[in-house]
Amino acid sequence: MKKIVLFLIIAFVGIQFIPTTRNESTEILETDFTQSFEVPQDIQSLLKTSCYDCHSNNTSYPWYNKIQPVSWFLENHINEGKSELNFSEFGSYSKRKQKSKLKAIINQIKDDEMPLSSYELIHQNAKLSKIQKEELLNCMTKLRDSL
Repeated sequence: MKKIVLFLIIAFVGIQFIPTTRNESTEILETDFTQSFEVPQDIQSLLKTSCYDCHSNNTSYPWYNKIQPVSWFLENHINEGKSELNFSEFGSYSKRKQKSKLKAIINQIKDDEMPLSSYELIHQNAKLSKIQKEELLNCMTKLRDSL
């Protein structure tokens, strides 16, 4: 039993030295959603608080991201989120794709699918109130209809 525990401790310490690719950038691209559309400041703030960590090139990492295997899980989750929707590159999407993504955003907010409840557990400030959801839905609907 002692050998198993010792092995697990050594393995845990050892994996801490395996680096991960971090999704960090301070650059705001001209293709960023907030640069491509006229988005009110309060909506920009909501998006950055509730969406951008997983759906942009500008993740704000929590302290526990430095611990393996949590870091691997987070990076995989972020990569999946960005493959579905990347607000940093939204302006480079075709008009058809933009409209489709806006429709998906609207549906996921209406269905309480986004932000993920697991994300909200750890990031309480990302939880959207009913009023914030309505504001976000109104903005996204206007943008979708303008395309």
